Amino acid sequence: MSSEAQENRIRLVLIDEHGLFRTSLSRFLASEAGFEVAGEGGTAAEALEILKHSTVDLTLLDFDICTEQGNDLISAARQAGYQGRFLIITGALDVRKSAMALKHGASGIFLKSEAPDRLVQAIRIVSNGELWIDPKVIQLLADKSIDRYPQLVSQASAKSLDDRQRSVLTGIIGGLSNRKIADDMGLSESSVKNIVQQLFAKSAVRTRSQLVRMALEGSMGNVHLSVKRRGDETPAD
Repeated sequence: MSSEAQENRIRLVLIDEHGLFRTSLSRFLASEAGFEVAGEGGTAAEALEILKHSTVDLTLLDFDICTEQGNDLISAARQAGYQGRFLIITGALDVRKSAMALKHGASGIFLKSEAPDRLVQAIRIVSNGELWIDPKVIQLLADKSIDRYPQLVSQASAKSLDDRQRSVLTGIIGGLSNRKIADDMGLSESSVKNIVQQLFAKSAVRTRSQLVRMALEGSMGNVHLSVKRRGDETPAD
């Protein structure tokens, strides 16, 4: 392997309480080009020991381990020096815990029922700095009234959106590029870019990932989502 290929590898840590699943996943990911499994663990304590001052790019984190300490594991790993990203892996959906995981800094939520190639896609997208939220998770979060979870809402930052802004935000959350959003809405790509900038200004964020996180937490007000399944294209600014 060339030095350039080694530098471009995505280094992963797997944290899952089910040993058989973890071993199978480790073998699968190790066989994928561009991936390196740098560590494994089955408990929160093992995760913290592995991630302490770790330079790995991404941690695949079992949802149960993530939530067993009230989502403190992500914060604890940050305090221990870990600067990589977290992709939460779960077999069952919990709307409140999913929203809290995103609030605490997770970069995505992936369902174990999805196909392996989808996980590879999710890992690459999250490693590139974007969010990966399974469409089922997005729809569940959207269907639940944010009023049930007032602790997730910053009333001071809640902003009303017009119809075009809601449509563009829906497309961003669904993982669509500006070009695809423009095609769906019958607008020019430059018009969509302008609306994205308006959304950034209203929410006081600088990236699409931050915008998605705020929307899913409810800080952008009520947004009706008609979620399309993410295709193969990577979201673009």
